[in-house]
Amino acid sequence: MNILILGSGGREHALAWAVMQNPKCDKLIVCPGNAGIEQIAECASFDIMDGGAVASFAEENAIDFVIIGPEAPLAVGVADRLREAGVLVFGPSEAAARLEASKSFTKEICDVSNAPTAGYGHFSDAEAAKAHIRANGAPIVVKADGLAAGKGVIVAMDEATALDAIDDMFGGSFGGAGAEVVIEEFMEGEEASLFVLVDGEDVLPIGSAQDHKRVGEGDTGLNTGGMGAYSPAPVLSAEIEAKAMDEIVKPTMKAMAERGMPYQGVLYAGLMIKDGQPRLVEYNVRFGDPECQVLMMRLGAQALDLMHAAAEGRLAEAQVNWGDDHAITIVMAANGYPGSYEKGTEIKALETQPEDSHNMVFHAGTKAQDGKIVATGGRVLNVTARGESLQEARDRAYAMVESIDWPGGFFRRDIGWRAL
Repeated sequence: MNILILGSGGREHALAWAVMQNPKCDKLIVCPGNAGIEQIAECASFDIMDGGAVASFAEENAIDFVIIGPEAPLAVGVADRLREAGVLVFGPSEAAARLEASKSFTKEICDVSNAPTAGYGHFSDAEAAKAHIRANGAPIVVKADGLAAGKGVIVAMDEATALDAIDDMFGGSFGGAGAEVVIEEFMEGEEASLFVLVDGEDVLPIGSAQDHKRVGEGDTGLNTGGMGAYSPAPVLSAEIEAKAMDEIVKPTMKAMAERGMPYQGVLYAGLMIKDGQPRLVEYNVRFGDPECQVLMMRLGAQALDLMHAAAEGRLAEAQVNWGDDHAITIVMAANGYPGSYEKGTEIKALETQPEDSHNMVFHAGTKAQDGKIVATGGRVLNVTARGESLQEARDRAYAMVESIDWPGGFFRRDIGWRAL
């Protein structure tokens, strides 16, 4: 197969790496890619938000299968344009992608499917939102209704922070994403992510992970896109996973199909678990980043077969072959992230790092410049390792991190602390 992956982050490098392990992949093109992806695949340059441009490129390059990495192209209907052009694609329609693109839509679906989740209010007026906060007090969670690159959620431990979040969102800090807000009750418990493939009818869980959202050690400081992750998530036992599938995922997928928007792709269910009961925090309509990196490290070549089966409606006959292993990824970010950070700093010693089925450095915000690798983003590298135990995987990953020469970056030293 000739395969096209859309995206440029660590998630897409991990997807590309897994796809390249599979002998069914004859040619792989990634758009726009990054410096790490360039080392294993051909990189192209066109607007991945333009469904017509993506479909034209697929046709001109005899692409058999397109995998859409980020949420933004899904939210504007790129998968729909590809299907209209007769191109096989992994990713939900624009209508189904509203499960991530609109928090209030997800809440409505939870209501009709009786999926356990946080109580909420939906507001398009700042004063009404503030009145709701004052009436309910803190802690409380304020969410931009639309897509905000994983950063539009404020967990406010006091009323003042929540009221400030309303001013920020309605003031344009999150662009159009904050034109409406969802305010939720604060849920206590331990958070974990469940990843499920869906083909419009059948569902297949493909693994769990836990990530570290906060920038500081001990899960403190500002929220980020994720500073590290590990798989599997110990808190998501087989029993709790089955409960999440039966009470949350399957009813949601049934409700989507009944609304004429059957879901196809990967569904990422963020769950809050307390006393053995999972509740939905949010849905994402793509692989998490950095959770994708640990899932791909564990799945390897079969990831392509599973995604292809989902796209072709063959999940009923698919199965996941898990090893009894663990994987962890450590994010190396630019100094200053998630605030303003310097771009263009050189990263050295990447060429000395191992690259095999147990150790990989997945690039996120990098580019090749004058024979050097330089940082171009906030989250820059995902140093990922696999082991028979989480401790073994962690030791491997941190040994790699310590041997990378990048004074312009930092990392958390406690990824995996909850499980260990």
